[in-house]
Amino acid sequence: MTVACEYRPGLEGVPATQSSISFVDGTHGILEYRGIGIEELAKKSNFLETAYLLIWGELPTKDELYEFEHEIRYHRRLKYRIRDMMKCFPESGHPMDALQACAAALGLFYSRRALDDPAYIRAAVVRLLAKIPTMVAAFQLMRKGNDPIQPRDDLDYSANFLYMLTEREPDPLAAKIFDTGLILHAEHTINASTFSAMVTASTLTDPYAVIASAVGTLAGPLHGGASEEVILMLEEIGSVENVRPFVESALENRSKIMGFGHRVYKVKDPRAIILQQLAEQLFEKFGRDDYYDIAVELEKVVQEKLGHKGIYPNVDFYSGLVYRKLGIPSDLFTPVFAISRVAGWLAHWKEQLNENRIFRPTQIYTGFRGATYVPIEQRRSVGDKELLATLVGDLKP
Repeated sequence: MTVACEYRPGLEGVPATQSSISFVDGTHGILEYRGIGIEELAKKSNFLETAYLLIWGELPTKDELYEFEHEIRYHRRLKYRIRDMMKCFPESGHPMDALQACAAALGLFYSRRALDDPAYIRAAVVRLLAKIPTMVAAFQLMRKGNDPIQPRDDLDYSANFLYMLTEREPDPLAAKIFDTGLILHAEHTINASTFSAMVTASTLTDPYAVIASAVGTLAGPLHGGASEEVILMLEEIGSVENVRPFVESALENRSKIMGFGHRVYKVKDPRAIILQQLAEQLFEKFGRDDYYDIAVELEKVVQEKLGHKGIYPNVDFYSGLVYRKLGIPSDLFTPVFAISRVAGWLAHWKEQLNENRIFRPTQIYTGFRGATYVPIEQRRSVGDKELLATLVGDLKP
């Protein structure tokens, strides 16, 4: 018996799993991690505590958090063979491609798959959270011909990453704002990269392949790559005076305005609200620039033109402005997103293992049935067929 099914492009609105990790209400602009509002976590927590919450389901005790942070500090360094591999990457390569390759390579060094062993799962979580930032920072320096900077055990997670990028200990406010940005990007239900991670995890492969799969998905401009595109768009606009003509031209040509609109949110993304506040703190301390003024005007004009359609800034709109002010190159915005989202991917990986069933969706077939095999000497190329159709058309009265 054939069961009729409705095709929905992009699986929009089709439940793919049951999860207790995060909750989104796009109508009211609500995002919660394990029931705790993102605003409260951004104000009171730090990234590693939030990662622990996501992965193990509850906030850690003081001793649990201390042990977790200690393990991650101990595992920040990379094996020299991975560093040697990175030195062979082309300087023109995108950092996301380098990160995907490095994440997958970790599986070669930790190839034991004991997915029923809590100690193995914890070790994989620690290694991935610890080493992904080191990989991103190392590639940034190596592609400039420099040796990577070793992690500093006396610095916390976010301050250490910024230090490895610049070999300068960051301002405490900059480190705190960066850490808050990591919290905001850590998890967001079943988005494209998380779904990719879950599909890969459902085959019971190793967690390093799971994260590499998710990194590859995040790299696309319609997902994690959008924050990089936002900065390019602001550069193209150039001034506050050009904002309205730019928006009007984009609407007339049906062009996408990067950083606006979300598949779920029909109001301003709650993460964008917090990121805008962080940007204002940065600009107040370290100086304002034209990009922020352009962004504020762009939000105003887009809301005027498209607010009635539920199109508002998403998380990517202000994140690039924050990262740029922190001195992070624009093509590292998405790798920084990955540093954060590893927490959410690992949470879904661990949840998937609890009641695993391999993903095997169906399809609606639209092709030919019962076609005949044509011997090769009787076949015509596509170009020949199009030429024949044209000639036949010209001969018609």
